[in-house]
Amino acid sequence: MDIFQKCNDFLDVKNAKATGIYPYFIPLTENEGTEAVFKGHRLIMCGSNNYLGLTTHPKVKEAAIEAIKRFGTSCTGSRFLNGTLELHEQLEHELAEWVGKEATLIFSTGMQVNLGTISALVGRGDVVILDKDDHASIVDGARLGYGKIERYVHNDMDHLERTLQSIPENIGKLVVVDGLFSMEGDLAPLPQMIPLMKKYGARLMVDDAHGMGVMGGGRGTVAHFGVTNDVDLIMSTFSKSFASLGGFIAGDTDVISYIKHFARSVIFSASIPPANTAAALAALHVMHEEPDRPARVLANADKMRKGYKSLGFDIGNSVTPVVPIIIGDNDMTFLMWKTLFDEGIFVNPVISPAVAPGRQLLRTSYMATHTDAQLDKVLDTFAKVGKKLGVI
Repeated sequence: MDIFQKCNDFLDVKNAKATGIYPYFIPLTENEGTEAVFKGHRLIMCGSNNYLGLTTHPKVKEAAIEAIKRFGTSCTGSRFLNGTLELHEQLEHELAEWVGKEATLIFSTGMQVNLGTISALVGRGDVVILDKDDHASIVDGARLGYGKIERYVHNDMDHLERTLQSIPENIGKLVVVDGLFSMEGDLAPLPQMIPLMKKYGARLMVDDAHGMGVMGGGRGTVAHFGVTNDVDLIMSTFSKSFASLGGFIAGDTDVISYIKHFARSVIFSASIPPANTAAALAALHVMHEEPDRPARVLANADKMRKGYKSLGFDIGNSVTPVVPIIIGDNDMTFLMWKTLFDEGIFVNPVISPAVAPGRQLLRTSYMATHTDAQLDKVLDTFAKVGKKLGVI
């Protein structure tokens, strides 16, 4: 059998494009933060992870430009060999201080952080325990390791305890969980998880890709709950609130040193380019200098959650700037996406396996820089489209 046969038989994309409702890989002409342009069609951007609105901040853009002038466009090598700059180590030092940990290691992408960290730590005979709603990068990192994978029902602490209880005491255990879940906008119950970690001798890693810059005054979900000293590893990305590309893992010095020397995604990947490093560092400085941004994004999110609820939309358990509009049907999810897009609102349609069957949704997300006028227009458009399609 030809291994490419599956490619020829994959008709979903061809059929969606033929009907004009293919919603992915949309090539934007312009992206100005809160607004974007597609073939002359201006849209309010409610599908971005640019939570603090820093991609267009003058200091962040200037830092990236100056880094290219000084260092060029690439380090052309891995951190392990010729690809480490003083700029990388400065960012690592300042990030460690920001999240309250001894040391930090930066990677070229957020995906690589989870692939490298989890697979380096979880070896033969170990067990990695995941929330069933954990991000795909966490799942893939666990698969790359040689340990056993266990899953527990989303945010179900009784199920987590039964899972931990079933693992022998003499086996290494790592629990990995999203701090802020990226599709439905709810938080991991970290204060309830900590006692279980201590009781069963497990270590806890929190992926705070979406919580960093937003929760806890910008220091993330771990800081939001006040459990920094009890969480062993904090992970986040630069592609969201930090307005760049890359990611980091933070923890005790010895643990970070071990990961640095055993994470294959560090050793065998080129280091984060100078421009991206400088942009992330400048974004961190803006977080220090403009501490009102996290409060503003949370206020905008609160406005939208209340607005959607009053209109009759199901937004699940969101308490963050990620606000899902749960539709529950593939065809209606895509139809509503296309209608909103035509009306000038950019959101993201999400179907299984990214969410559980029956939880198909439109993922909306908000920025500190969205104006009240923009948000009011979004709510008005959702009301119009929701009624037209019979969703509300």
